[in-house]
Parts: sequence; C-alpha cells; structure tokens
Amino acid sequence: MQLVGHAAGIASFFMVMGTLSYYFTDYVDGLVYFENWREYMVELLNWAALRFYDQYIITVGVYYVIKYFQGLQKEEKEKSELALKNKEMQISLLKSQINPHFLFNTLNSISTLIHSSKDQARKVITQLSDIFRYALDSHSGKMVKLGHEIDFIENYIRIQQVRFGDRLKFQKHIDESCLGLSIPPMILQPLVENSVKYGIGPKEDGGTIDLIVKHLKGTVFFEVRDDGLGINAKKVMDGSAGGVGMTNTDLRLISYYGPLATLKVKSSEYGYSVSFSIPILESSEMMPETRQTQTEKQLL
Repeated sequence: MQLVGHAAGIASFFMVMGTLSYYFTDYVDGLVYFENWREYMVELLNWAALRFYDQYIITVGVYYVIKYFQGLQKEEKEKSELALKNKEMQISLLKSQINPHFLFNTLNSISTLIHSSKDQARKVITQLSDIFRYALDSHSGKMVKLGHEIDFIENYIRIQQVRFGDRLKFQKHIDESCLGLSIPPMILQPLVENSVKYGIGPKEDGGTIDLIVKHLKGTVFFEVRDDGLGINAKKVMDGSAGGVGMTNTDLRLISYYGPLATLKVKSSEYGYSVSFSIPILESSEMMPETRQTQTEKQLL
C-alpha cells in the first residue's frame, strides 16, 4: 500500500510541479492552450524531470527518518512502562501475597499448638519466618532458583496442612535438571494458594495438589493441579482487588517471557489445573551439581 501511495504521490507531484513550471514559463508567454501544456509536460518526461522529484524524495526520506525515531522512542517508552508495571506488581506482591487471612489462620494455628505441642508450634513459627524472609528477599525483583521457590512452596503447604490436616496432600513431580532454573520469585505460590483456597479447602474430604515441572526441549513446563471441586467451585480465578492472584501471575509471566508464557487454565468436575511454559537456554539453565551428576552417570 505504501508503494502504491508513493507511486501516486510521485505522479501527483510531477503533475503539480510540472503545471506550475509550465505556468511560469510558457503560459505567461502566451502558450495557453491544452496542446501547449501537454507538449510541455511530455518534454518533462525525461531524465531532467528528476529535478521535480528531489523535493518529494527528500520530504519522504525525512518523514521516514522521523517515523523511525518515533518508533524507537515508542519502543523505549513501552519498555519503561512495562518495567515500571512489573516493579509495581512486585511491590504489590510483597504487600499482599502473604495476605492477612493466611497470617491470621497461621497465628491461630500456632496459638492452638502452643497448648498441645510446643515443638510443633515452634516448627510452624520457623516455617512462617522462612516464608516472610523469602517474601522480603523477593522485594528486590531478582530472579530466584526453582529449588528455592519449591522450598518456599513446601513451607507454605506445611503451614496450610496444620490447618487442614490430612485433608490436604501435596505431591511433587520435579525434573531435577530444572532445579537450577532462574524464575521470578513467588510465581508459583498464587497457583498453589488458588488450589488450596477454592479447590481443596471447601471440599469436605479434601484432596491432593500436584506440582509438576518438566524439562522439555527449549522450554520448561509448569503445572499446578488438584482433584478438588473443579468446575463446582464458587470461584476458581483469584483476581483480588489488590491485584494479587492468578491474574497478577499471568501479567508477570507475560512481562518476563512474552505472551507465549500466559497461563492455561483447565477446569472439570474432577479438579482444576493451571499450567504455563517458559523458554530456557538448554546449556546454561542447569545447576552445576546436576550437570556433574549427569556426567558421572554417563561415565558409569
């Protein structure tokens, strides 16, 4: 379309400039008939006519140069806005991720355990401290190792199990080669919390939450699934007013890895599943000890 537009522009420019040139040369000398104008214009259809295009070409060139720099400015602005939005989400995450309900329930559980099992109460306090320490460290916005994220998830689950007891079960299916992968901090916790809050918690006989991490070619696949209420749950997408939950997680993943990393949600009468995939560099995302272990296995 731009080529057609420029062709039409060049033709129009030639007609206008040629007619103006004709007016100030032949027309004022008395050559006022159409044949005179046509003869003049035909004479301009030679290499000398390029002088009429100079101004047009310069104008178009300046336009594209300006447009190019405007595009660069727009791209930089979008990057800055995206970085700012991501930082705001990180701050929101720090302020709201460990929500007051979770803290209240945990403190209530600790209060109960003090009378029945002081050792268990001390253990829960330690786990709660580890959770808050991890949340505070996440404020820097730096990437964390998947192994550390999983430790954090396990602490979170253990505290929830104090409240739900045997009704809440947790299983890990982790590809060990992925433990050294760097990911955004607290990216899995909202997905696990969603399963606890809406899938397992309201279900009378409870259920199991599975965390799956698979190393595929060029990507790592993550999935959090449960056998809770599924489509029978009152609410399955946690998009709270504070911007925390699965909606926030989806935006964070997109800001880090692009639209291909968006969350994929599946819900049925048998449970609920949330998954996403992130790109990796095959040679640099594995822990040194994991690579060493694999080498030793090959030698054996």
